[in-house]
Amino acid sequence: MENLEIERKFLVNSNAFESESFKKKKIIQGFLSSVPNRTVRVRIKGDKGFITVKGIGNKTGTSRFEWEKEISLKEALNLLKICEPGIIDKTRYNINVGNHLFEVDVFHKINAGLIIAEVELNAENEFFEKPSWLGDEVTGIIKYYNSNLSKNPFNKW
Repeated sequence: MENLEIERKFLVNSNAFESESFKKKKIIQGFLSSVPNRTVRVRIKGDKGFITVKGIGNKTGTSRFEWEKEISLKEALNLLKICEPGIIDKTRYNINVGNHLFEVDVFHKINAGLIIAEVELNAENEFFEKPSWLGDEVTGIIKYYNSNLSKNPFNKW
């Protein structure tokens, strides 16, 4: 399938990733639709806006359809105003580990204390090097999806 996203998610067990990071950016995002079959996300990443549509995941939660388009910052700001309640606020760190890029999200405000790492793969069974700061895998566990964190924040668990 075209536009197939294959990724695995993990909790992070230490802040050691920060010293390995080569880039970090503030991200604000909201959801126009958080229905699992078709999640529609509006995101501001740095000074750029994006709209993303994601389909429902497969049984393992590792693969799903994803389409993303850059939009103007003004458009993203306007769309955030009509999003469902529960805006996600996080800082994303990029870390190269072996041949893969890990994106580590440090959540703020209603999700403060939660840190999740994601790695995108070319195949579900692709080998990747696991850094020491990588904790338990949470791929496919819905409560860790951003669309769920916007409605059921970490600080209420």
